[in-house]
Amino acid sequence: MSVGSGAGKPRAQGSGRSALGNVVFGVGLLLVLATMTLGAYAGVALADGLADDSFLSSAVPDDGRNALVVGGIGAGGLAGLLVPLILFSAVRGGDGKPRTGPGEALLKIFGTLAVGVYLLCVSVVTAQLGRFLSEGATTLVSVFVVGFSWMPLALVPWERFGLSGVQGLLGTSGDPVRDPARDSKDGSDKSD
Repeated sequence: MSVGSGAGKPRAQGSGRSALGNVVFGVGLLLVLATMTLGAYAGVALADGLADDSFLSSAVPDDGRNALVVGGIGAGGLAGLLVPLILFSAVRGGDGKPRTGPGEALLKIFGTLAVGVYLLCVSVVTAQLGRFLSEGATTLVSVFVVGFSWMPLALVPWERFGLSGVQGLLGTSGDPVRDPARDSKDGSDKSD
């Protein structure tokens, strides 16, 4: 018995993606990166405007301005990254995933915007450290606080509130796609 000869086994097919598919994937990736970057710049402009010309200008100390800008980068970058992906999944589904319906896509977009507002609120709270710390220290702390502040949102059981579509935004595992063939083998698909 020889091991590793591989005789009689069919050869593996290629990756299955054509040159045109690779080009389309690359263009899509560049488009998503561009929207994420533009969203981050828009978030910085919004946060800068909030710090200078709004009711928050008196609430944000000078040494805490950068904390608000960090929150703007997070909120804008998140919206710029996820909104095009949500719209793409509403137009076209994948092999194992059906197309997202308009109601679920709208719910996910509102969820993305709500997480962005949450990040801005966290950055306003973090900016208050500018009253006690220097500008550099406040900026450093705000990067970690704003960067990790979404983690408690990932632990919320959204399906209990009827918001199971939000799970896809935060990377939490949702209900798996049901396979009727597998269910019949397990005996879990019982008919009366």
